[in-house]
Amino acid sequence: MDQPTDVRELFQRFEGNPIISSADFPHMVNAVFNPGATEIDGRTLLLLRVEHRTGLSSLAVATSENGLTGWEIDPIRGLKPQPDLLEEHWGIEDPRITRIGDEYYVVYVGYSAFGPLVSLAKTRDFVDWQRVGTLHPPEDKDAALFPTTFDGRWALIHRPVPSATELGAHIWLSFSPDLHYWGESRVLLPARRGGWWDANKVGLGPPPLLTKDGWLICYHGVRTTAAGSIYRLGLALLDREDPSKVLARGNEWVFGPQAPYEQSGDVPDVVFPCGWILRDDGDTLHLYYGAADSVVCVAVASLSKLLSHLEEHPSRRESF
Repeated sequence: MDQPTDVRELFQRFEGNPIISSADFPHMVNAVFNPGATEIDGRTLLLLRVEHRTGLSSLAVATSENGLTGWEIDPIRGLKPQPDLLEEHWGIEDPRITRIGDEYYVVYVGYSAFGPLVSLAKTRDFVDWQRVGTLHPPEDKDAALFPTTFDGRWALIHRPVPSATELGAHIWLSFSPDLHYWGESRVLLPARRGGWWDANKVGLGPPPLLTKDGWLICYHGVRTTAAGSIYRLGLALLDREDPSKVLARGNEWVFGPQAPYEQSGDVPDVVFPCGWILRDDGDTLHLYYGAADSVVCVAVASLSKLLSHLEEHPSRRESF
């Protein structure tokens, strides 16, 4: 059953959700979710995490003319894990795509024999790939590149996890002169404490989006309840020239699991976006997300309304 439109919500679920499921594949797979998103040759391209019945994941391509319907699975394109590569021993997951010039830089999670880590590959056509290598060792996830440099340095948002879990999992920012050696790391968005919706564990959603006000960040927060974890989304804004400066952070979540396909699946109560696309009108934003670690969905928002929401619902810094 389609969810009714609620004008109070910033993100409106597409009435045709889920837009891609395991049934759309020509061979048997367990689930498809957490897509990176971009545009290429006038079409919307999703780089899908496909979990096979082995339990391991690879990345597959689907394209659409309008970014909503008519999705075509492209069996030639995509990225498969290299089984002889220790960093990808148990598959590859959760891609974020950043276009730089005529190349697409894909930061993804390599599930190594020693835990999940952050890796980078680049391509021009999603057929031929060049692996750049590991950017950060385990345990690290939820990473994406900015599409530009800052004082000659690349910037990467990522989410390392400390061995002492009671310290929480926070969103970090690191810099590199060459995409190989990373340093000057610092906490960018700390997980809050106590009863907040994003207490103790947060992570990046899609890559940062440049707006008139700065870099818009969509991130997930995980709330642990007696019934399990709930993944919801919030917003923050970074300075255009210095992404280490947080200009604003919302005090409430803006999108959470409410539809049946988000509340029921392999991992219930999860909305997890890895990509978004700002359309040609400069305001319509398509957010592509995995629902319950099982299917791919899309929600539509107005960029101007998201920025206004950040202004109207600021968070107190002392609450972090």
